[in-house]
Amino acid sequence: MRIKRAVVSVSNKSGLNDLATCLKDYGAEVLSTGGTKKYLEGLGLNPLEVSSYTGFPEIMDGRVKTLHPKIHGGILNIRDNAEHQKAMETLGIKHIDMIVVNLYPFKEVISKGCTFEEAIENIDIGGPSMIRAAAKNYKYVTVVVDPDDYRKVIDNMKANNGETTEDLRFYLAKKVFSITSDYDGAIFSYLSKV
Repeated sequence: MRIKRAVVSVSNKSGLNDLATCLKDYGAEVLSTGGTKKYLEGLGLNPLEVSSYTGFPEIMDGRVKTLHPKIHGGILNIRDNAEHQKAMETLGIKHIDMIVVNLYPFKEVISKGCTFEEAIENIDIGGPSMIRAAAKNYKYVTVVVDPDDYRKVIDNMKANNGETTEDLRFYLAKKVFSITSDYDGAIFSYLSKV
């Protein structure tokens, strides 16, 4: 699948420069939010604010940004399903071909000692929703949750003229469920001790 549009929203920005440059080199439109958007602008990219794409503002102190049908429809649509594509066209939803997300640093925050309220605010909702949706639809969507995989993705795109292979997408999708399982386990463990 050729990467024409990507959502990039990361807490850990290490290694993002190279992946962002690769997306730019292949002409991908990048949607982003908050600190990631500012970071990408500093690299000379011109990411589109997610709220500009969805037509709906970020609300509730950033708790609701990416939870929108234009985001999740763009991720979850089956590209060779005529009914899905008709809904996309009718509702003005564009395909999203890549999700680059790493989750709020819940484990890091609680390991340093924090208030219960701070721990709760570091439970990511939109991130897990997007990466799970992308992993479910790996046949069409590349999902990248680990900066250690950026080089694999870049090399795969370069070897395939801006596309990623299904083998790579499946490998990345499996990683999502491992990460979200660990993430939810850490939250459960923390809440069980309160």
